Amino acid sequence: MKLISTTGQEWQRLCSRQLARKRRVEEAVRKIVDDVHQNGDAALLRHTRRFDQARLSVKQLRVTEAEISGAFQHLDPKFALHLKSAIQNVSLFYSRPRLKPVRIMDGDGVVLAEKFDPIERVGVYIPGGTASLVSTVYMTVIPAKRAGVARVILATPPRKDGSVDPHILAVASLLDVDEVYKMGGAQAIAALAFGTKTIPKVDKVIGPGNAFVAEAKRQVFGFVDVDTIAGPSEIAVIANHYSNPAYVLADLLGETEHAGGLGFLITTSKALARLARKQVPGGYCVLVKNLDEAVDVANQLAPEHLEIMVRSPQKLAKRITRAGAIFLGPYSPVTIGDYVAGPSHVLPTGGAARAFSGLGIDDFIRRTHLITYSKRALERMREPVERLTAIEGLPRHFDAVKVRLT
Repeated sequence: MKLISTTGQEWQRLCSRQLARKRRVEEAVRKIVDDVHQNGDAALLRHTRRFDQARLSVKQLRVTEAEISGAFQHLDPKFALHLKSAIQNVSLFYSRPRLKPVRIMDGDGVVLAEKFDPIERVGVYIPGGTASLVSTVYMTVIPAKRAGVARVILATPPRKDGSVDPHILAVASLLDVDEVYKMGGAQAIAALAFGTKTIPKVDKVIGPGNAFVAEAKRQVFGFVDVDTIAGPSEIAVIANHYSNPAYVLADLLGETEHAGGLGFLITTSKALARLARKQVPGGYCVLVKNLDEAVDVANQLAPEHLEIMVRSPQKLAKRITRAGAIFLGPYSPVTIGDYVAGPSHVLPTGGAARAFSGLGIDDFIRRTHLITYSKRALERMREPVERLTAIEGLPRHFDAVKVRLT
């Protein structure tokens, strides 16, 4: 772990880490996305052979009911039991509606309102490869289902033999995912965004992935909505001499299990800093004068996960305005949030927590404004509209009002 100052260029680079893009990845992904957009299933199958070494036919892209039933036969019978508490916690957290309709009326017959409707079709991407993220299935599907999404479509990379991790299929089945397709990487994101003869076009794509998946989501944004553009997983820990060093080191080391995982230690303790520098490979340590400065540093970083392991962590948490999720106290490791706590572990990375939030029900809801005017109310607004349309040089906009009042 490297000791770093908050006054140097390297610190500025770390605080703007989300902005880093590799041209090689960008160009490679653009070719894949354009190919799938133009050539559909044929391109999707070609890239599946190239990147996943799986030779599939068009009919084999969609996971069958028989494959889903067979998946349960390959699992430990206790798997569903172990999964139960996690699913219950996530379901409970997302059980209450967050959005309340707005309705404003005045005496002249003006009614202003908002209505909320769930997105119709959502594509969920679940990485495979070196790690099949089983937990991401319920961390994404449950909020979507709770929001009322009519059709949840899951995409996950096939193995070389054309099969899919049975744990992923089992969880998808338990959560009533509507369709599962064997496809991964940038080609899967493109197929979901544009649709093919076999793959339905969705309205929003969510879920984590590698640099190619993240870049593909960036490139299809606008054709579909996406959640945040995810980068490597990261953790920041605020700690001092009251913190248990073993807990701090274990949590920082946990991030190294993720490819490119990044750890930050923000501490007032020189002894803890020395220990971390010796035992944690990679990552950065920031020595601060006091906890007030620690809060400022954390807000500059805007980390995906922030652990506060000091006395009275709630006091500091109130002043943290930029973090994907905050874990308070010595017995709240990031691991608990990754798997069983309840809030989705799909969180903004790379400093995106400055403006983005963790995945929630609101991410699957569209809001529509409803505007009703009476003739009397329209007459009252005649002069302001006439003046404003004249300033903007759009007289026919005013004609649409004038014709109703003549």
